[in-house]
Amino acid sequence: MKAALKVPTTFNYRDIGLRVGLEIHQQLNTQHKLFCSCPTLLVSDDHLKGLSPFLRFLRATRSELGEVDEAALFEYQRKRAYMYLTPPNASCLVELDEEPPHMLNLEALKIALAIALAFNSFIVDEIHVMRKTVIDGSNTTGFQRTAIVALSGYIRDEEGTVNIQTIALEEDAARKIDENDLFVTYSLDRLGIPLIEISTAPDITTPQQAKRVAEKIGLMLRFTGKVKRGIGSIRQDINLSIRGGPKIEIKGVQRLELIPKVIEEEVRRLIGLQMIQKLLLERKASAEEIGGQPIVDVTDILVKSSSKLILNAIREGGKAYALKLPKFDGILGIELQTNRRFGTELADYAKQWAGVKGIIHSDELPGYGIDESIVSELRKTLNADELDAFVIVVDKPEKARKALEAVRERCIIALQGIPKETRAANEDGTTRYLRPQPGAARMYPETDIPPIRITPELLEEARLLVPPPVEIKLEQYVKIYGLSNELARQLIYSEYMPLFEQLIKIYNVNPRVLALLFTTVSGELKKEGINIDYLDDAAFHKLAMVIRDLGELTKEDLVILVKTVYENPQTSINNLIDVVKMRKAMSVDEVRNVIKAKIVEFQEEVLKRGEKAFQFIMGKVMNELRGRVDGKTVATIVKEELEKFLKEVKKRES
Repeated sequence: MKAALKVPTTFNYRDIGLRVGLEIHQQLNTQHKLFCSCPTLLVSDDHLKGLSPFLRFLRATRSELGEVDEAALFEYQRKRAYMYLTPPNASCLVELDEEPPHMLNLEALKIALAIALAFNSFIVDEIHVMRKTVIDGSNTTGFQRTAIVALSGYIRDEEGTVNIQTIALEEDAARKIDENDLFVTYSLDRLGIPLIEISTAPDITTPQQAKRVAEKIGLMLRFTGKVKRGIGSIRQDINLSIRGGPKIEIKGVQRLELIPKVIEEEVRRLIGLQMIQKLLLERKASAEEIGGQPIVDVTDILVKSSSKLILNAIREGGKAYALKLPKFDGILGIELQTNRRFGTELADYAKQWAGVKGIIHSDELPGYGIDESIVSELRKTLNADELDAFVIVVDKPEKARKALEAVRERCIIALQGIPKETRAANEDGTTRYLRPQPGAARMYPETDIPPIRITPELLEEARLLVPPPVEIKLEQYVKIYGLSNELARQLIYSEYMPLFEQLIKIYNVNPRVLALLFTTVSGELKKEGINIDYLDDAAFHKLAMVIRDLGELTKEDLVILVKTVYENPQTSINNLIDVVKMRKAMSVDEVRNVIKAKIVEFQEEVLKRGEKAFQFIMGKVMNELRGRVDGKTVATIVKEELEKFLKEVKKRES
């Protein structure tokens, strides 16, 4: 028997009581890291090659309240070791936790204070650094250093004011390079880069409002001119709940445009879990019955299957185990998010708690080389009736049994509805289980760093960095740089705005050409699969020098320049200049040959249109020659060659 339960895909968010809060984390572009003198730069993967890693183990310990944080305990039970790569130009003994942290970076503090003032927040009297327990290896110390800078504040939005709860200054985590069941490898170049964290109250009530509020916060941060840009420099975490459910944390939404999709998918999952809870209660499922199910060795049955996956795992020393899930038939196949089912939820728990690659469940059988006869035998062995489901895991015995214990526990939680957990955002907007949520017991004072008093002098210096409102910034761009309102708006809403101002100031380049590069050209290249976010600042400085030296450039010139730098970041400025000059240097004969070739290529259309074929051929030719030759010259030659071609055709026909 399979349940015909279908979770809706659209909702009235106010009716279901959606509440959303955001945590925006943005790297600050300071000279030094937060607690040492290392520069805030990320090194290339080539620079990491040949570095000898340092090996560390981290363990969960009791807090000052005598409690062990649940999230820390989860990481500890995974028993993984951590290897750290220490690029000498971007890390030191502070990152390795072999030297005490230095004083908190005052440059970073002033930027954080300026941002707090811009949001009308209440500045605290004294900055106290705290330790937040984190033992997933992303901090060598086993904790992250963080400090509250301001409280309260607000953001205006068309759907209502969204309040700010806290603004904090903290150190960024180490950069993950690789991981497997036994080891996680990190680079310490990112560890310690100053981050500002802005946490809103759960005042957001729709997915689109969440995107707008995140955009407004990001815009204000960029207006300071003191934040980093590029992939990973800004991260959005989402906290959300619906009526009758706990708060869910979703980590790592990298792209602004993904925020509404993540919220929509997660809301669907939460509604689906409530529907599953109701169905299980109707079926009279009980925690006692689920919890009392034994984990059964079914290796002898599954060796008769034709599944290469199962047979290979058994040959390598694995065993097949199965667990009956009373009253769960049809439930494991219910789609909770796009292409993710309740069975996927169980698989996430099995992977995270036991490190197995996945599970097989009865709602997807027969399949995977397991035929109906084997399914029947499994049901008989497990004493499963038509309302019962089962899950299979094939792996090393200890891992397989641990995975099924996690599955069993998750199914007991299903009777309660929505579990309180931390999830990660996937690239398609869906989410996956990451770990249990941390508790309040994980925060305690940092004893190595003295407090910093917020003096009137410090606040005055911070006020000089307070960014202007959007309307003032837009007006400045139109007046100072001579941009159109539309181009100015596109630019100030892009992450390249601070870099644009920097390049104008250093190289005195044509603002319109540079703005075109960061808006229209960037958008067109992304459609071709070229994301200029992956270019570092050095590449843009190089491009700015070329624009300065060559003066007025067309959109097509900029496209070819960016493509050249993208394919070869080490290319020289002289080479880039030569690329543009060679594009433009076409003789009249070369242009004429291109036009002749186009007329021959499209001769059927030319013959059909006759003298009216001018615009058609002109369009085809300019697609190839735009930016390389003057349009008037092309038009003159097109007319001449069309006239010749049509005369020759008439002559042959007569």
